[in-house]
Amino acid sequence: MQVSQKQANARTTRKILLIVVFMFSFGFFVLPPLYAAICDVFGLNGRFIELKKVERAEYIVNVEKRIDESRTIRIEFLTTLNQKLNWEFRAKQNTIDVHPGKVTEVMFYAKNLTNRKVVAQAIPSVTPGYAAKYFSKMECFCFSQQTFEPGEARDMPLRFYVDPNLPKKVKTISLGYTFFDTNRKLASK
Repeated sequence: MQVSQKQANARTTRKILLIVVFMFSFGFFVLPPLYAAICDVFGLNGRFIELKKVERAEYIVNVEKRIDESRTIRIEFLTTLNQKLNWEFRAKQNTIDVHPGKVTEVMFYAKNLTNRKVVAQAIPSVTPGYAAKYFSKMECFCFSQQTFEPGEARDMPLRFYVDPNLPKKVKTISLGYTFFDTNRKLASK
């Protein structure tokens, strides 16, 4: 018995739709956690390994005892805005030279140029990616969402250190921040 062309087309369409649903589900639900786990394990894509507060405090004390004054690492600060966020955002200084193990503080400046309240969050990244596990932030505006009233401007601190175990071949680390408007995410839910 021969199946009609219409039935064959309907079966093919169902198969294609099933494949599309599977691909979407895999990409949306499975791939992000898998990607995050791989990045955490291998220090890829500038993802930071966060220590608990107590672990961080103990680790910092040990690192500061080992300041490596024999070498200097250049830290470059890069800033961008996403989702057409109408802000001014920049590092107060574009680069700084630090000794591994020495705690350093730099300031960033942000200003809301809109006439509405904006809640935003900065997402960090480090280049080269494998240097992320040697770059530790103790205080950062990126740890939480920032609420800015219309026209509000403020300085925001970043306190960090570079682990003295950073491979000797690394001479420069680029730390980038991208600010995202979280109001848009909340409005779309």
